[in-house]
Amino acid sequence: MAKTKVKKETPLMKQYNTIKAKYPDAMLLFRVGDFYETFGEDAIKCARVLNITLTKRGAGSESETALAGFPHHSLNTYLPKLVKAGMRVAICDQLEDPKMTKKIVKRGVTELVTPGVSFNDEVLQSKSNNFLAAVHFGKKLLGISFLDVSTGEFFTAQGTAEYIDKLLQNFQPSEILIQKQNRLKFNEIFGTSFHTFYLEDWVFQADYANENLTNHFKVKSLKGYGIDDLQEGIISSGAILYYLSETQHNKIEHIASIQRIQENNYVWMDRFTIRNLELYASTEANAVTLLNVIDKTISPMGARLLRRWLALPLKDITQIQKRQDIVKYLMDTPDFYDLVTYQIKQISDIERLVSKVATGKIHPREVIFLKNSLKAILPIKEAAEKSSNPSLKNIGKQLHDTTELREKIEATLFEDAPVNINKGNSIATGVSKELDELRAISTSGKDFLDQMVQREVERTGISSLKIAFNNVFGYYIEVRNSHKDKVPEEWIRKQTLVNAERYITEELKEYETKILGAEEKIGKLEQEIYAKLIQYLTRFIKEMQLNAQLIGQIDCLTSFATIATENSYVRPVLDDTTDLEIKNGRHPVIEKQLPVGEEYIANDVVLNRNSQQIIMITGPNMSGKSAILRQTALIVLLAQMGSYVPAQNAKIGIVDKIFTRVGASDNISMGESTFMVEMNETASILNNVSERSLILLDEIGRGTSTYDGISIAWAIAEYIHEHPTKAKTLFATHYHELNDMTNTFERVKNFNVSVKELKDTVIFLRKLVSGGSEHSFGIHVAKLAGMPTQVIHRANKMLKQLEKNHTSDDIKQKLKEAKEEEDLQLSFFKLDDPLLEDIKEEILTTNIDTLTPIEALMKLNEIKRMLTKK
Repeated sequence: MAKTKVKKETPLMKQYNTIKAKYPDAMLLFRVGDFYETFGEDAIKCARVLNITLTKRGAGSESETALAGFPHHSLNTYLPKLVKAGMRVAICDQLEDPKMTKKIVKRGVTELVTPGVSFNDEVLQSKSNNFLAAVHFGKKLLGISFLDVSTGEFFTAQGTAEYIDKLLQNFQPSEILIQKQNRLKFNEIFGTSFHTFYLEDWVFQADYANENLTNHFKVKSLKGYGIDDLQEGIISSGAILYYLSETQHNKIEHIASIQRIQENNYVWMDRFTIRNLELYASTEANAVTLLNVIDKTISPMGARLLRRWLALPLKDITQIQKRQDIVKYLMDTPDFYDLVTYQIKQISDIERLVSKVATGKIHPREVIFLKNSLKAILPIKEAAEKSSNPSLKNIGKQLHDTTELREKIEATLFEDAPVNINKGNSIATGVSKELDELRAISTSGKDFLDQMVQREVERTGISSLKIAFNNVFGYYIEVRNSHKDKVPEEWIRKQTLVNAERYITEELKEYETKILGAEEKIGKLEQEIYAKLIQYLTRFIKEMQLNAQLIGQIDCLTSFATIATENSYVRPVLDDTTDLEIKNGRHPVIEKQLPVGEEYIANDVVLNRNSQQIIMITGPNMSGKSAILRQTALIVLLAQMGSYVPAQNAKIGIVDKIFTRVGASDNISMGESTFMVEMNETASILNNVSERSLILLDEIGRGTSTYDGISIAWAIAEYIHEHPTKAKTLFATHYHELNDMTNTFERVKNFNVSVKELKDTVIFLRKLVSGGSEHSFGIHVAKLAGMPTQVIHRANKMLKQLEKNHTSDDIKQKLKEAKEEEDLQLSFFKLDDPLLEDIKEEILTTNIDTLTPIEALMKLNEIKRMLTKK
């Protein structure tokens, strides 16, 4: 009977395959000597992502397999690339010294790094969070949770798919956990641009999640966190904790609480608005975003918090004013501002250092950084407590002075402690009597060897005699062959070399035992003392985290004070009205990019629900219509974050939703045309509008033919005007026909971005002035863009021809006829028809409020019979 050929396994590959079987979804970095190696499919992927050589192990033999690897000291260079490519990476290290074993070295996975779970400084970015998210699909609502394991911040919420989508856009998680069965549903609703990982369906069970969370937080119920009613949110949070245990992250005491994202507390911005306003990302390469302009934070805690403030602007006037008051105090009190900025520069990333304390991944030098950071908070605490601002006073009182903790670190570690605890010389003198004695033996032992060399040279007359050490037989005396005859009898020969002999003595052996024993004990003792120190530090996690959060807040507000001073921003007045008045507003991003000496043309915008609800802005392309729209939204946003704003003055009635439809954002890759995308986005606005909404519409209807476009734009503007919410709207268009709306709709007002016409050219003045504009100047713009003269000449000819055939008056006439026809249809009760009069009477005398569904159907049937009798 023929044997089936089995692929031979070497002992190393057998060990590799056993470990790989436990992590089938991860790339296994397998430590072999000084290299991390990958095999088989992993090697092919690794070589492609890292652009390294793909080779073979055991080439030509029965155990041949693909191989790719890199030196172990390059881990910090290559690991981030693998993780950013969306891979889960299992780091498999040697768990014992190869010199201490004759068998195959023990190996095991020491860390599993995924896009959303990492403590590695090279993978993380200091200015932004690295969120792991989980999405749970409930019967009606979706639950979502976000955890940054590197800082311990944990958030949860639940809501409609649209709300979850908005949160995903704002938090930009690096990895999302989803129930296996909902894979397609997730892609359909939220797209395929996120890194996703699928968990078994049983993980998403309410009881399991509840138990997971209560056990972790050591509480009986989740009421204390204000999330007990968020069933879908709790399930998604439980899935995150499950995933941490699955990825070997069990030391997570720094995840000390969970916060609810309260939908009603923050301004609503859908995904289109976040993208259109370019708050912290842009579709254009190298584009400057709003975050780039306003981020003057000094600490990583402040930078991360500022991103969240930008994603979640406030609606509570009192909270906004508290932030504004602190910004004013910082601007009015230069001494306090200088002290705060100087001290924050001395503070490291406390949040991430604390998470390293909890997981035991912190090295001695980082503990010193932590101690110095906590010390740098003290002057801020004292100055805040003495300040005349009540909110700052409160922050000062909440900051912990952490004296006990700092003194403990100071007493335990040397100030210049090394990065690696195994390097020795981390634990300070006086911490352990035994350690001090062993150190004395270690150093005096080495002195003794020097004395011994001197003594033996004098005794034997061997001038070139030296004492050295190797791993095979420890300390030895080496004598050159020329002096071999002078060697005393009691010396024991151990090794013969070409030019020398090596010997040992009883005395040398004794000291070797003493010295080597001391050094080994020193290493063990230092590690034990250090481990106890880290254990001690974990008792102060909450205090350190609170300090980090409060410093983050002060840092953000100091950043607001800095930008306000540097860029002449003013404090906006916020109230409960629905009015918006901006005097000489500027675009915060564009004004920073103007050439030196060129001033930004500021503009006024006044919107209210009584007389000027919709502003129709006409004007040529390139004249600055879009800039005016965007700057209005950005000014409102900045104001509701608590920042000062780029304007001469501003009065803002609290806005609860900002909607924008700006520019043509094609989604052709998803099979949708520009026009379809535009209509989807506009439909989303019209279906979610409220009386405190701010709507910005730019060039609606331009994705289709002129008549279609004008009709759609007109109908949308009319809908907003007639809607009971009377939402404030800026409507930029190049359809000058829409200027006629002001004759019919009382709250529609015309403005235009003025231009100066010269003989053959046009100058854009970028000033918003009252009244509509007549021309489009499209051909002038083409000329400015450097279009060939021949094309410009032909375009002018065609324009004259078209204007002769289809004047603007034709379009207006068609719109007027459409309106009259509609009025005719609506007024059919006015027709002189007795039957219609009877039906009118029947409808008017019916009391709808008391009608049951059955009675309503019967009444409708009755009216139908009246018509069919005719």
